[in-house]
Amino acid sequence: MMAAVRGMAVHAVAEGTAPGSLVTLLYEAADDRDLPDAARPDEGGTLAAKLGYDRSVIAKAETGERPPSPEVADALQAELFPAGPDGLVARLAMLARRADGPIPSWFESWLEAERAAHMLRLWSPLLVPGLLQIGEYARALFLASGLDEDAAAEHVAVRLGRQAIFERPKPPHVVVVLDEPVLHHLISSPQVMADQLTHIAEMSERPNVSVQVIPADTGANAGLSGAFDLASGDGAPEVLRMEAVEDVTAESRSLVRTAANIFARVQADALPRAASRALILEATQQWKTR
Repeated sequence: MMAAVRGMAVHAVAEGTAPGSLVTLLYEAADDRDLPDAARPDEGGTLAAKLGYDRSVIAKAETGERPPSPEVADALQAELFPAGPDGLVARLAMLARRADGPIPSWFESWLEAERAAHMLRLWSPLLVPGLLQIGEYARALFLASGLDEDAAAEHVAVRLGRQAIFERPKPPHVVVVLDEPVLHHLISSPQVMADQLTHIAEMSERPNVSVQVIPADTGANAGLSGAFDLASGDGAPEVLRMEAVEDVTAESRSLVRTAANIFARVQADALPRAASRALILEATQQWKTR
């Protein structure tokens, strides 16, 4: 069975045929007689329930709508192919994500959740979250990541396009918590920083946007391990996006609960909205004098 899996995987990647359809690829590559019941299409949601994921997560992996995240890939590997080869599903998922364009398919799932959300919770200890970034701030980050000017421009356009959710008739309620170093971390130039912080202060005046800052003298806080976003929508599972070497999305209930608990802790350490806005404006003036 595994020899066939390897052959089909290599062929699909080489020919560019449905690179996202990883779980289905594994089904088709193997003789049905060798597959455990759990490795057949999850029509009843049994596998999703066993792994602790929403049914839609496994269904999208099966149909190729999006490759599984590293976390989901590991869970599928352990459940469906415990005999190996180790890491096969994760490697195929990585290849599928690399075959994507400016918007990788794994990120499309986050965009869907972001657009459908009635509430977004954003925590960032280092950088301004994408939904609040201005173009020059975002451009500097993409160029620093190694993209050329054309690719950076494409990514900036996608990032700024996401902000259209603020202009819809019923925009989501967005709660942002920043660590104070975000306000003082130079990105691009002092003028860009002043413009960026001015934009955050203006956004924070909207009734549906709350921006809170944890003051630097607080010391350690629960969220220093990394930035993340949580999207909550009616009738849909909460979705978590975690920043890492390569950002990942997750719908694991246990991970979402952990992130929600961390967000509650960092928000409890943050200043109220008015005091946070005053701190942001103070930092804006400091950048203007540099």
